[in-house]
Amino acid sequence: MSRPPRITPTIWRRRATEGGTPIMRRLLVLAVALTLTACSPAPATQGTGQKAEQAAAPQAGFPVTVENCGRELTFDKPPAKVVTGYHPSLETLFALGLGDQVAGRTNFSESPFLPGQQEQYAKIPEISGTIMLPQKEVMLSQGADFVLDNAMAGFDAAGGYATVEELDAAGSPVYILGGWCSPEEVLEFTIDDTYTDLRNLGAIFGVPDRADALIGELQGRLADVTKRVADRSPVKVLATDGGKGPVNAYGGSGITHQMITAAGGTNVLADVKGDYTEVSAEKVSAAQPEAVLISDYSTLRGEDMPSSPAKAAEAFAIAKNSPAAKEQRYLALPVAAQHPGYRNILAIADIARFLHPDAFTR
Repeated sequence: MSRPPRITPTIWRRRATEGGTPIMRRLLVLAVALTLTACSPAPATQGTGQKAEQAAAPQAGFPVTVENCGRELTFDKPPAKVVTGYHPSLETLFALGLGDQVAGRTNFSESPFLPGQQEQYAKIPEISGTIMLPQKEVMLSQGADFVLDNAMAGFDAAGGYATVEELDAAGSPVYILGGWCSPEEVLEFTIDDTYTDLRNLGAIFGVPDRADALIGELQGRLADVTKRVADRSPVKVLATDGGKGPVNAYGGSGITHQMITAAGGTNVLADVKGDYTEVSAEKVSAAQPEAVLISDYSTLRGEDMPSSPAKAAEAFAIAKNSPAAKEQRYLALPVAAQHPGYRNILAIADIARFLHPDAFTR
């Protein structure tokens, strides 16, 4: 690269290899030995025996086993002390009505919250002042019985983080949303992965009916968008995070590409094999976009980031003869929507309204 990559939430996967230590694509399942304790020699009363039997009885619907990152995760009961990483993981639990189970979260100050969620967020203790999970010692001290995040970078030993294996051994199993378990799998993301995550989380927390209802609602929203844009000409879209050259942009793989297509757009960089990547200014100029999506986040690690209008101006200056530049047509898209989570489907509807406003007048 002509310059060091900017560390944004969208390129966590690059941080997974900082320091020369790559994250393994598949992680081994750790076996946990169960230790049996001796029973008291004193005979138990009938009442005591009934209580013990009830305590030993498995909860209805459990145990449950789900697969994630090539590992099988088995739960004998719903998690009750959850730690979440980057914010889309937390807002996904909120959408399932599981905010009370979250005992610790990372900081989110980059863009507006989804409606009604900021109040819930404020009630949960903050264990990290950035979007990343805390360092190893702090993370292990949380005593979490479940950890939910959106990428593997927060579990990189080279970055000082607790690894997935260490957290598993501590009784804190890790689940990664969207199957973002390796760089290759980031490119393979599909919208169906969002539904799979909701279904798995519903099983893990013992609320499958809530998960099914939420999936049905989201599928209904997506079907409505599909119907509204079906007969309209796709709009040529450039999705970018700014840059004067090379340009930080989104190629024809991964979440952002999927959202553009579902919203009735055509990604002008569809021939680029990549999600968040760098492309030349010449390629962007030749693409002649009709609309631009700008990754929107105001802060990162406590530092102010370029504004969406500033990044849009960079894109328009490069593609200065394009329809998008002539009309100054862009949408600031919260970068949280460009990571796996409940917000993905909501963002598709927002993009569709931006690209095809006339389709949403009724």
